[in-house]
Amino acid sequence: MHDFEGRTAVITGAGGGIGAALARRAAAEGMNVVLADIQEAQAQAVAAAIGADRALAVRCDVSDEASVVALADAAYARFGAVDLLCNNAGIVPGGRHRKVWEYGLGDWQWSLGVNLYGVVHGMRAFVPRMIAAGRPGHILNTASVAGVVSGSGSACYGAAKHAVVRATEALYAGLKEVGAPIGVTMLCPGLVKTGIYDAERHRPAAFADGDGPVRESAELEAMREELYRNATTAEEAADIAFDAIIADRFYAFTTTAFDPAIRQRADDILARANPNFDDIVAMSRRDAGLDREPSAEEPHAA
Repeated sequence: MHDFEGRTAVITGAGGGIGAALARRAAAEGMNVVLADIQEAQAQAVAAAIGADRALAVRCDVSDEASVVALADAAYARFGAVDLLCNNAGIVPGGRHRKVWEYGLGDWQWSLGVNLYGVVHGMRAFVPRMIAAGRPGHILNTASVAGVVSGSGSACYGAAKHAVVRATEALYAGLKEVGAPIGVTMLCPGLVKTGIYDAERHRPAAFADGDGPVRESAELEAMREELYRNATTAEEAADIAFDAIIADRFYAFTTTAFDPAIRQRADDILARANPNFDDIVAMSRRDAGLDREPSAEEPHAA
């Protein structure tokens, strides 16, 4: 997709972080923008900065199918078409150092509801209409590096993102098979300066767990500021996404810091070997430039 002028983008999770940055970049490209977020006031603030003539803010709970269908209806009613769909909304339940059996059912339902079903509902509500229109378009699904690496950390978030990776690959293959002129990009952010790790403040009551919000480990809280000091910005992530959209490129990673872990996982699978998982904090430190992985030309420390 190269011609953005006058076309329409729909972006979920557009009230802040990568979603807001995607909306601003889309507007800068001359697009009309529909900004969806469960925090409607935040989406309205971003829309106001773009301009009422080109932006529409819609309250949308992506975990609810009817809410996403209503979003699609509103987008088509206002602008008549949707050319770029960004299924971007995401949350991370607190306590990323919990073991998989320590997450409550509410954690799982919330993570799967937003991170996975938000993408599923978006594809179901928009893709048939986009195909029927016969217009060139593009779909961006925001997965995560957590969808291509593994280990004990962030289990219910990572499980949802692994499912998003598989669903997005199926979307790409399916659109090719039916000959639709719609490209697909899977954005896999690493460490990005957003409010996703503060999502607990907005956890819906329907997904509450009996013990209440779980705090992050003292280790992670202590290094949070250090990790985010040099992290990728939301604007940089949005630029990476748009570069991939323009190039019709499927994979869009914001970092190479997780490449060794991706390679190790693939090698272990192909060798039928027991897995070797890197610590997610160690990978995040590399992503923030705190612990640089030696290049192939550099000797490893003894």
